[in-house]
Amino acid sequence: MASSIRASLIALLAAAGLAACGSGGTTAEGGQAAAKAQTRTVQHDAGTAEVPVAPKRVVSVSVTITGHLLALEAPVVASQATAPGPITDGNGFFKQWADVAAQRGVQVLYQGFEPDLEKVIAAKPDLIVGAATGADSAAKVYDKLQAIAPTVLFRHDNLTWQDLSAKLGKALGLEANATKLVETYDARIAEVKAKIKVPEQEAVLLRDNNTDIPVFTDKSAQGGLLASLGFAIHPIDASMAAESSKEGGGRTDIVNVAQENVVKAFGDSSLFFVSHSPEQIAATSAKPLWKDLPAVAGKRVHDLGLDSFRIDYYSASNIVDRIEQQFS
Repeated sequence: MASSIRASLIALLAAAGLAACGSGGTTAEGGQAAAKAQTRTVQHDAGTAEVPVAPKRVVSVSVTITGHLLALEAPVVASQATAPGPITDGNGFFKQWADVAAQRGVQVLYQGFEPDLEKVIAAKPDLIVGAATGADSAAKVYDKLQAIAPTVLFRHDNLTWQDLSAKLGKALGLEANATKLVETYDARIAEVKAKIKVPEQEAVLLRDNNTDIPVFTDKSAQGGLLASLGFAIHPIDASMAAESSKEGGGRTDIVNVAQENVVKAFGDSSLFFVSHSPEQIAATSAKPLWKDLPAVAGKRVHDLGLDSFRIDYYSASNIVDRIEQQFS
């Protein structure tokens, strides 16, 4: 397989060299100037790339970033996918944007988190977009991808979907789309905020992993979303943080709480479950300690939806719709 990849890359580079030496009397300097005029220099989280001014065939090697690209109306022709499951469709695309991908004819590039360079070559991209961190990171094969087509990699774990959309919009020449997307979302936030009645209790956003419980702080995308609608996010006292929180590398968006500390850590707060099924929420609410929480007794347990873990424009909009339904 390695020899096949090398042969494909050599063929691509040879074709590029022939194109640069094409007929018509164009000088080397003139050809370079013309090529430069059709690209823009983009700084990204893995380096610098000369990106087409108006890419026509964008290939995503990050299933997480694909949703952001689709929301920007980028010309995505193929995307990495994960396994089919509760939060993905049969192709392994996240359900919040799978219908959009189908409507636009986005093909499955490959399934799994190991980049398949031969399939990237076969998709004939003029721009490759991927993640610089996370399970779908393409950082380790960045140089090989860059040899196939201009490649930009961005982190998606340390910024809001709005900020990531702005970065992607700038890289792809879709700044106007990014601005319009955020303006549309902000208008929806204002509309729903005016409709709902926010409870007086603070909110705890969490996942129950049956070990230490990840709680999403006001620095998280989920916490920021609820805060934008007027909810007060309950701060977790530092003394309640589990030892596993120290393994997060100083993360401020999530703090882990030990199961035995749920009563002290959560107090009278309402509970908002991130990416759980109704059955999972019911099972957690029935467990010892949990069933005695004021939120459980007072029926202040809320479901943010299965798509509420990876936040993009589509999943954020779905969460806003659910909050409107539950609190209008």
